[in-house]
Amino acid sequence: MTTMARETTPRTPEAPRDAEVRRHELAAFLRSRRERIAPEQVGLPRGRRRRTPGLRREEVAQLSAVGVTWYTWLEQARDIQVSVQVLDALARALLLDPSERAHLFRLAGAADPTPATTCPSVTPAMRTLLEQVEPFPACLQNSRYDILAHNRTYGLLLCDLDAVPPEDRNCMLLSYTHPEWQSSIVHLEETQRLMAARFRATMAGHLTEPAWKMLLDRLHAESPAFRTAWDRHEVVAHRTKRKEFLNRHVGRVTVDHTDLWLTPGAGPRIVTYVPADEESRERLETLQAMALSRETTPRPVSR
Repeated sequence: MTTMARETTPRTPEAPRDAEVRRHELAAFLRSRRERIAPEQVGLPRGRRRRTPGLRREEVAQLSAVGVTWYTWLEQARDIQVSVQVLDALARALLLDPSERAHLFRLAGAADPTPATTCPSVTPAMRTLLEQVEPFPACLQNSRYDILAHNRTYGLLLCDLDAVPPEDRNCMLLSYTHPEWQSSIVHLEETQRLMAARFRATMAGHLTEPAWKMLLDRLHAESPAFRTAWDRHEVVAHRTKRKEFLNRHVGRVTVDHTDLWLTPGAGPRIVTYVPADEESRERLETLQAMALSRETTPRPVSR
């Protein structure tokens, strides 16, 4: 098994006592999260001789693609450095919710590079703009394909986006790992190939940034199709393109994709999908109405 790159260099002891307390808190937190997960929850067999409550250390190491000895050192509060890529892998292996994930990164003294539920760069005016272009689907993306905000129509175009955890709302990740998103793209293989080529071209300016490396590692780990596309070393620039989607609610929709750049470089942008024909416009209007009805339908009260 290939293990994830990691650093084991001792930390510089600016405040030895505080650092020691933090390491012990991190170790206890990891143990508690590991012991609460049944093997079946992560697709592992329970077996007859299991004495450990929850997962074993070696199972967490396997799920996170790190060495068993190294993970054991973490639970022993050893003085080792932990990369954000490893913290991300541990958070996913241990099925941490957003609050637990944030706690993990704080204990490790690291900044979580994944997009949060709220993004300070998404202003109320920006959200209003996205709403005003409806029924045209539109979203705000950064250069890494993270979906930072979206309108109602976009939220139902390729999948139920609101049901996707915020840290997974990334077009690269969804295009290569999310079955419903993939089934909505009519020309999936071509789309995947072009997205990988654009991602490679853009990443050239972000090669050392943890968030980019973390996304690349995850795509490599979870998608054989991405590995094949990435190994081609193709690069293309962003451009306007006609796209076809097969929406599960309203059927085939043909749109013209346009990027509205918010900065001079290839940074954040508003992505819009303008219907290419009257039938697609009508179907997008139906999709918007469905999204609106979802908002107004009362949810059952839990008892």
